[in-house]
Amino acid sequence: MILQPWPRDLGPVICVVGARPNFMKMAPILRAFAGHLPAIPTVLVHTGQHYDKDMNDKLFDDLKLPKPDINLGVGSGSHTVQTAEVMRHFEPVVDEYKPSCVLVVGDVNSTLACSLVAAKKGIKVVHIEAGLRSYDRAMPEEINRLLTDQLADRLYTTELGAQDNLVREGIAAERVCFAGNVMIDSLLHNRSLARPVTQTLADAGLPTDLLDNKDGYAVVTLHRPSNVDQLATLQPLLKVLREISERLPIAFAIHPRTRANIERFGLMELMRSPRIALLPPQGYLEMLGLMSGAKLVLTDSGGLQEETTALGIPCLTLRENTERPITIEQGTNTLVGIDPKVIWQYVNEVLVQGGKSGRVPALWDGKAAERIADDLARWLMATVYP
Repeated sequence: MILQPWPRDLGPVICVVGARPNFMKMAPILRAFAGHLPAIPTVLVHTGQHYDKDMNDKLFDDLKLPKPDINLGVGSGSHTVQTAEVMRHFEPVVDEYKPSCVLVVGDVNSTLACSLVAAKKGIKVVHIEAGLRSYDRAMPEEINRLLTDQLADRLYTTELGAQDNLVREGIAAERVCFAGNVMIDSLLHNRSLARPVTQTLADAGLPTDLLDNKDGYAVVTLHRPSNVDQLATLQPLLKVLREISERLPIAFAIHPRTRANIERFGLMELMRSPRIALLPPQGYLEMLGLMSGAKLVLTDSGGLQEETTALGIPCLTLRENTERPITIEQGTNTLVGIDPKVIWQYVNEVLVQGGKSGRVPALWDGKAAERIADDLARWLMATVYP
């Protein structure tokens, strides 16, 4: 712990959030910064990359995130337009606050955009969740991850293999710190507050016993463009989900992009079943409650791969690759792709044998943010107190 006071000439840390996954990662960081001795001064910037007022406010309340000091309000757009708009709106913030560093999390467009602004202005960049790789450059997130890590001055990793990725890419090992997983900090901090499943169903106007089944229920999320933007991919996925629901009722939290495509392709009838709970996008505590009670999770989300591993819930990832291999090597995750026959094979395995068991990876212990706060304070203050 640093005993010196925070230097007056060492500016605040600008902390950037842009999309829902960022909120869960930033909440424990801000708590740890506020509780550090000395407290680490922060400015919270919400780029507005993803913004739904009701859901945004609910997530901030659920996670007890302070309201943003600044909301850039950039809104949606193509990847290029969105990145450019974030950069254009973020630069005056950097000029005004003269931060000691800009701290970014994850791999959304805002992560890269704000890193670019900081790097071009000679401001240190700190990246939390560094070094994750899917090796699929068709994923916009992979481009964001690669470039942000190259720009970053201090890189915090969630798993040991991430440092190997960074070193292979020419990033000096002394810039990297293995801190653990702040997503799991949020999960462990909030687990006792998870919303009961019956309340979630009631709030959606659904029968509260819809998921009450002797074999349990499955939770489904789909949002990756590669899965939901083409009829030829989305239709078989929805068909297999409908078939699975006949054995295991499903809670399907439908992403706005997915719902729009289901309606555009005329596929909504496939999802109308008394065994499928069609839910709107859920708050953090609602999703935590749904996952905690699930027999199985089917998803293309990176964050859910980690959360199910921490919860010990079998997860089938509907993708051909993952940037979180530790959830497969040590956790409860299985990469199954999008072939309906293969998906059914693994669903049956869960139903008959109970599914894959795993263990919680190293430093996924709820204290990652505290380790980051201690290290970041030492690193920044070394520029003033060498």
